[in-house]
Amino acid sequence: MSTSNNGGGDSQFGDLLVEMRGLRIEGQADEQWHEIVHGIDLKLHRGEVLGLIGESGAGKSTIGLAAMGFARPGCRITGGEIIFDGIDLTTTDEDTKRKLRGARISYVAQSAAAAFNPAHKLIDQYSEAPVQHGILSNAEAERDAKDLYARLQLPDPDTIGYRYPHQVSGGQLQRAMTAMAMACKPDLIVFDEPTTALDVTTQIEVLAAIRDVVRQFNTAAIYITHDLAVVAQMADRIMVLRHGNLVEEGNTREMVANPQEQYTSELLAVRSFQKDHPVEVPGQRPLLEVEGVTASYGGGVKVLEDVGIEIRRGHTVAVVGESGSGKSTLARVITGLLPPMQGVIKFDGVEVPGALPQRSRDQLRRLQMIYQMPDTAMNPKQRIRDIIGRPLEFYLGKTGAEKEERIRELLNLIEMDPDTYIDRIPGELSGGQKQRICIARALAAEPDLIICDEVTSALDQLVAEEILKLLQRLQNELHVSYMFITHDLATVRAIADDVVVMLQGRVVEAGEKNVVMSPPHHEYTELLLSSVPEMDPDWLDRLLAARGAAS
Repeated sequence: MSTSNNGGGDSQFGDLLVEMRGLRIEGQADEQWHEIVHGIDLKLHRGEVLGLIGESGAGKSTIGLAAMGFARPGCRITGGEIIFDGIDLTTTDEDTKRKLRGARISYVAQSAAAAFNPAHKLIDQYSEAPVQHGILSNAEAERDAKDLYARLQLPDPDTIGYRYPHQVSGGQLQRAMTAMAMACKPDLIVFDEPTTALDVTTQIEVLAAIRDVVRQFNTAAIYITHDLAVVAQMADRIMVLRHGNLVEEGNTREMVANPQEQYTSELLAVRSFQKDHPVEVPGQRPLLEVEGVTASYGGGVKVLEDVGIEIRRGHTVAVVGESGSGKSTLARVITGLLPPMQGVIKFDGVEVPGALPQRSRDQLRRLQMIYQMPDTAMNPKQRIRDIIGRPLEFYLGKTGAEKEERIRELLNLIEMDPDTYIDRIPGELSGGQKQRICIARALAAEPDLIICDEVTSALDQLVAEEILKLLQRLQNELHVSYMFITHDLATVRAIADDVVVMLQGRVVEAGEKNVVMSPPHHEYTELLLSSVPEMDPDWLDRLLAARGAAS
């Protein structure tokens, strides 16, 4: 383990606010308790932002929640001290901790959509904590909410709070949740992957808003992420974790410039691979052709307008754009989940019906989809053999020993030992393992084209790189084509052959990756590319200054 001092010491920050000494936490698996956090020491001063980084299972979120004196279900704090402003949260009573949470310590979750109650307006949910803690009246809380909405640069700050969660975008909802966490002007906020699921342009808005509000109120923060480029913009100091142990700790600038440990260097170097360019077959027609497609969810508002794309055999086409650009809607149209108002979809030269129920079983088999969230894409009560076996039986008629043998072949194909995993349920797998099972399920149908909808956005960078390499290997071996929907331009550079850029339901630029991603760019493509965080801690300041000067 390597450690370094925080640059000029702690004098730039306030008094010591949080201190963990020898923190040990256990988790339960297979009805047995196993230690998952091994004697972590941590210090955080008022006004300081501490970044916790590492891959899935490193203990980041577990330690962040422990700063609130909280252990999630299936976990328990078994050793050490957690001192918050002189109060040991491991020994104090639950009533004291309840009074601290929401008032002096608050939490911003990764999924804003899951954190809000869909039946209540944003401003009512903002007001709940300060009113219940007796800090503000309801009228005072509403005035504060509008002020914070303005500080966080939410549109129409005087009225946006009267909307329900589903009536605002993902980035707006994430900022509304940050405002809610700030409602009681807490001493500490725990940010748990608050921008992971956001597109790059929205991420910039949220990062800038979070950083500004933390500085304005001199709030201490723990910022949990797997993205070093993001944490470099936010944190004063970084702790690198792996398997519940501290790997390295130090000042952000020093660590980014000169990491001392190999694991930290590996985190800095992920997404370094590039796929091989596919072998072209002269005269071969495209596998998928989308021609002049216009679509609406009803009410006459077009969400796609005159969209056309092509996907060639053995190629990967990346479809990029910010939230609401029409990427996932295009996937729904191609798969038949949303019949188009106008336009034609051809598969292997044959026009297919717009509505899924009208498509033949073979047309359904040849086009499969892998979803963003493997947790919700699989039945949590089914075993892996049933999840993978279902498409084998439905599409290919395999049963008995033949089906069992193929399930095992597919598990070997995704590099998961059949004897170890075939009888497990999804809850017994890591995030990366769950996504591998979703890939195997799609491959079970022996498709020609797989639509990958943000399949790595919820994964840490090391696991995401493993998934991308797996997809590339499978493409080389099976000659399957991919339509890769993503907001991560590092993923585009790593895996794409061709790129389609979408904005407000239209294709604004399309072509080979090297052409689209090389200057001169379309204005919107330039915006996307300039919004990808860089490892330089000054990058966000420079970007905001340049955009402010340009406006």
